[in-house]
Amino acid sequence: MPENADYLAEGPRVGIRRFTYEDGPEFTARARESKELHQPWLFPPTSAAGYTAYAARVIEDSTRAGFLVCERSEMGVPSPEGWGRDGGAIAGFISVSNIVEGAFLNGTLGYGAFAHAAGRGLMSEGLGLVVRYAFSALGLHRLEINVQPGNAGSIALARRCGFRLEGFSPDFLHIDGAWRDHERWAITADMVRE
Repeated sequence: MPENADYLAEGPRVGIRRFTYEDGPEFTARARESKELHQPWLFPPTSAAGYTAYAARVIEDSTRAGFLVCERSEMGVPSPEGWGRDGGAIAGFISVSNIVEGAFLNGTLGYGAFAHAAGRGLMSEGLGLVVRYAFSALGLHRLEINVQPGNAGSIALARRCGFRLEGFSPDFLHIDGAWRDHERWAITADMVRE
């Protein structure tokens, strides 16, 4: 498979790269196609204006880093929709927010797969790449994921990627008009090295 200079890290089936404003049409179309998969847990932007605002936060805010998980394609063959800068469609997205430096060196992960990629292991591979990138290039020591207890798919992904359950936080995040309980999952750089 050809290497793509835009990828920050690559695995056998996916590469991770930063968000760009040009990804808006594909991202929002995939988000609209995936509404049934995402809700009631996640509400990614489905409009051009919503994507621009979302992308600006992960592109321009130094306390955040946003990554697109893209399917790697052989020989630059375009996706059927014509999307994908190297022919690979966007399979999902991962953000690291609330990045704190100093003694904490922590970030909070959020993620979502798009429907066409769900259940194929692409997000497991992509999350593994982001975790390793965060512990090396971003210099973090700890990453956490906050998941609503009923979101079995997200909990399974956290487990598959080596995160440990650390606790339960009632009324933790305001989502879809209400305060929601969350489980707290975390991983440290030492856990990945082990």
